[in-house]
Amino acid sequence: MSLSNPHYSQSKQLPPVDFQNSDGVHKGGFGTLTLAAIGIVFGDIGTSPLYALKACFDPTNGIALTNESIYGVISMVFWAFVFVVSIKYVLFVMRANNHGEGGILALMALAIRTTKVGTKRAMTLTIVGVLGACLFYGDAVITPAISVLSALEGMQVISEGLTSYILPLTIAILIALFIFEKKGTAIVGGLFGPIMTIWFVVIGVMGIYQIINAPQILYAFNPMYALNFMRQDSAIAFAVTGSIFLVLTGAEALYADMGHFGIKPVQMSWFFLVMPCLLLNYFGQGAMFLVRPETISNPFFLMLPESFSLFLVILSTIATVIASQACISGAYSMTSQAILLGFLPRMRVMFTSEREIGQIYVPFINWMLCLIVVLVVLAFKKSDNLAAAYGIAVSTTMLMTTFLAAVVMKVVWKWNPILVTLVISIFMVVDFGFFASNLAKILEGGWFPLVIGAICFVLMMTWYQGRQLLRKHAVDGGIQIEDFLKSLMMHPPVRVEGTAIFLTAHIDYVPAALLHNLKHNKVLHERVIFLKVSVWDVPRIEDKQRIALKDLGDNMFLVRAVYGFKETPDIGQVLRLLNENHGINCIVEESSFFLARDSIVAHEIPQMSMWREHLFISMMQNASRAADFFKVDPGRVIELGTMVEL
Repeated sequence: MSLSNPHYSQSKQLPPVDFQNSDGVHKGGFGTLTLAAIGIVFGDIGTSPLYALKACFDPTNGIALTNESIYGVISMVFWAFVFVVSIKYVLFVMRANNHGEGGILALMALAIRTTKVGTKRAMTLTIVGVLGACLFYGDAVITPAISVLSALEGMQVISEGLTSYILPLTIAILIALFIFEKKGTAIVGGLFGPIMTIWFVVIGVMGIYQIINAPQILYAFNPMYALNFMRQDSAIAFAVTGSIFLVLTGAEALYADMGHFGIKPVQMSWFFLVMPCLLLNYFGQGAMFLVRPETISNPFFLMLPESFSLFLVILSTIATVIASQACISGAYSMTSQAILLGFLPRMRVMFTSEREIGQIYVPFINWMLCLIVVLVVLAFKKSDNLAAAYGIAVSTTMLMTTFLAAVVMKVVWKWNPILVTLVISIFMVVDFGFFASNLAKILEGGWFPLVIGAICFVLMMTWYQGRQLLRKHAVDGGIQIEDFLKSLMMHPPVRVEGTAIFLTAHIDYVPAALLHNLKHNKVLHERVIFLKVSVWDVPRIEDKQRIALKDLGDNMFLVRAVYGFKETPDIGQVLRLLNENHGINCIVEESSFFLARDSIVAHEIPQMSMWREHLFISMMQNASRAADFFKVDPGRVIELGTMVEL
């Protein structure tokens, strides 16, 4: 299995597959998709009012709670929404989609598409994309912890005596959430949209309630308040900028999740519901600070009279659970894409819905996240402490996204270089400002998501480069398949009944499993299929375009099955398509699947340090069996070992 770009990696031996019509199809009407997008896409950014402004006016930032600072911060929040989310992501970056799919790995694949494999440019783009993907895992850890914790901290408003229950309740809810993940979202997914719609309407009404008491807060629409605030005390403004970034932490989700719903539903949801309601709430909190500065202790839950506190705690807890679930599901999706694109070893992937292919569950990732999230809650204890750790990973990912978007604008869209420079320069200035301000928080907790991202990056790049070295080893020592078969059939071995299917990573070369089978068993099946499963840098491939076949003669066939990075290869499906579209009646019960299982021996080479070689070998040993990953009946599998010196 390998990543093969259809623009430049098609084999001369097989007919090309036309994938131009393989865009993702979004099921449901526009209204249904819009409602679903509200429930899935905007959970992260939608629950930021619980803690964002409280973090902005944290005394450790050195900011005084004055009218000027309130106007300045709220103005910065408004213009951050305009520039970063609305203009950069919703209007520009979302256009850079890979056949309807978004996310930094999809953007990376789009940027690499016109780049020659093996060049420094291709490797640079790969590193940028993988780094951004790795930092997403840091976000996937922090989001559930800070969201649920900040929601339950509203219990302090109800009664100070409930404070001791916040931490255990948070852990209990998070563990229950991870346990429930195995069941999937199909059962309650239909409720996500309506619940989050109620959430946005409620927080919007809360904002209006406070703005009525201090309508002068609307002056903050004027960007001069933000500019004056930054000019008068640049050091404090710089420190506060890192906290202001908390209002934007879900912006990447707008792009990453667009493939589930399409561009238009996400754009409509943002401009006509989500953004107005969020801004109303932030302006409302600012208005409340002008009248009652003491509410800074827990602003969100003090926006309404105390009689509403219990309702707010319950609603915000439900909203944060939905936001966390969407973020965790995003980690599954990112892992699945990374596996298929060749950046992670095979893992067990389970489907939780018979209708929606995107609803998956990855047990290893689920329980690893669960463990880390619980440890994070126990270590940081309060959402205020977690706020310092939140943002650095997302701000770095945003920089990576801007860089890749620049490549797409210039190389794929063929924009005028001057226009590309102008647009990207504006985005880079804003992104780098947020990135630099978050760097100041590394010692306060920002190091944590960076460590997670660094570990994931080392693992991904080690696996990717290790697989590249194995492929090179196979090619350098490989035997051309057509020449070998011609020579073999001059003095053919005994042919036995049935079909032998040899899974191979290289359609031009003889599979090692075939050589071992001939050496030890000295027979050849009456029908032989050499099957290569390729994953291309498009999200999905239509079934009628999935199979490419070449008849090698003597009842032997070369087959390539093509999948998109949003799909999971299925050998049973491949055999069915061979029968339906090519008249090759392969019956699973009468077929034997031959796989080579490599045993790697570490050997000092300049391309990879020894400790990374041992890491790669460990990852290979712990990867799921190819038969399980490709959904092959274990009783039909024959594994033949080969020794490879890396």
